[in-house]
Amino acid sequence: MVISPVKSSSLIAAAAVLAAASAHAETVKFTVDATAAVTPISRFIYGINDTIGGAKFPNLTARRGGGNRWTAYNWENNASNAGSDYLYQNDDFFPGGNKPGGAIIPLAKNASANKAGLLLTVPIQGYVAADKKGDGDVRDSGPNYLKKRFHQERAAKGSAFTLTPDRNDKFVYQDEFVNWVTTNYPYGQTDPMRPIWFSLDNEPDLWAETQAEVHPDAPTYAEMISKTTAFTKAIKAVAPDALTFGPVSYGWYGYVRLQGAPDAGDRDFLSFYLKKMKSKSTAAGIRLLDVLDLHWYPEVRVGDYHNGTPITGTNTSPAVVEARIQAPRSLWDSTYIENSWITHDWLGDKPITLIPLMLDKIAHNYPNTKLAFTEYDYGGGHDISGGIAQADVLGIFGKYGVFAAMQWPLRGGETYVAGAFKMYRDFDGNNGSFGDISVKAATSSVPDTSVYASLDSTDATRMVIVAINKTDHAITGAFTVKHKPMTNGAAYTLTSASATPAANGNFAVAGGKFNYTLPAYSVSTLLLSAP
Repeated sequence: MVISPVKSSSLIAAAAVLAAASAHAETVKFTVDATAAVTPISRFIYGINDTIGGAKFPNLTARRGGGNRWTAYNWENNASNAGSDYLYQNDDFFPGGNKPGGAIIPLAKNASANKAGLLLTVPIQGYVAADKKGDGDVRDSGPNYLKKRFHQERAAKGSAFTLTPDRNDKFVYQDEFVNWVTTNYPYGQTDPMRPIWFSLDNEPDLWAETQAEVHPDAPTYAEMISKTTAFTKAIKAVAPDALTFGPVSYGWYGYVRLQGAPDAGDRDFLSFYLKKMKSKSTAAGIRLLDVLDLHWYPEVRVGDYHNGTPITGTNTSPAVVEARIQAPRSLWDSTYIENSWITHDWLGDKPITLIPLMLDKIAHNYPNTKLAFTEYDYGGGHDISGGIAQADVLGIFGKYGVFAAMQWPLRGGETYVAGAFKMYRDFDGNNGSFGDISVKAATSSVPDTSVYASLDSTDATRMVIVAINKTDHAITGAFTVKHKPMTNGAAYTLTSASATPAANGNFAVAGGKFNYTLPAYSVSTLLLSAP
């Protein structure tokens, strides 16, 4: 969800985002060095949000049942309320009928069949939908609508669990939900290919806006620590090996001030949150929070940085295309300053460098916490520019050690997002995939290109390179590879001609060098092999 903070500022004209064609490189040097330090790539960065267990994007490695509708999800009867997303209405949107956990069943089935991790949402805000009446805004049910239309949800039951809970006792227990999950899907706590994890609600920084039917007041720093502690303790008591994800923050203003929380006091929220969860974990004698869970929808705009055209839409004008394909640089690049209220209003016209920034917060406040982006989207999913941005982000996640990531399709028909995933997970139509070890790779022209390289831990004769051309003309790539001798190369491309990767011929590698022409606006996956 993309929501800017309520913050007054002067409107400053944005700098032009289109580079002159003559400034683009014609030849780019790419260097890949497998003799330098290498790092593992988490298999769980190739994930999607999938609220109904669909089979789209096969061969991906993680699924998430998340979003606003899960904030008031009642696992006992599958009732839910999507808040501002749909009328603030209690209804039967989720599948599964009245079976306990019915909405989870297709998610678990889909994730298991694809050997993927599964992230499930545990509501923590206080109330879950009691009915499925579908009669519009529940707040129209009178001043006591919370008692009439919702059940209180609690972290821990304090008594024996059952798989067939009492739906008339006015309470829903989330540790009992975790028990239902672990009982029905025990592999989720033992199989490293199919783990089941638990996230703490969804975008709590926006509850007062998107979930006003259950949490009309702005959340506080103190509330987030109290609830995170209570619910993670309850989860760990049932599933001690399950990873817990929090705080599932929506974006920048949530990161820094919990969307203007009344007790913020100019304190950085995520630093506060991590530090407090470390002390709470020490007191509990167990690690309570395993993964720092963030959402990231770029706030980049073309034109005015508050009111200009956002890149997360469907616009494919040249200026928006240029801004969209450059936007992933804010995840890492200390030389890139995007055109957004984040850089101008908060950072004093300095770069965001989001992933290094978050890893630094972790290192200083709660070391060894993993990092995840469980919602993100760069727009233009029906266009090659969206495919380029998506492919770039996947490479960045692997290179910088992100643990898990799940793309959120903002709109239907994001065929080029699917194509970008295939460039890492199915480039040859036979589940050909990027490797699981990140190798040092560099380009001589960051604005025009990106490059990522990998090895396989189980096959030393195989190297996979993903090279991206962000320009409107072909670029000659001069590649130098430091590794054991590679002699054969096969190319696959994603271009504006088709959202499906296409084989693009073979080439020879001699003395660790080869040239390859990157088509205009393209993603190329290059498979190198030894004799």
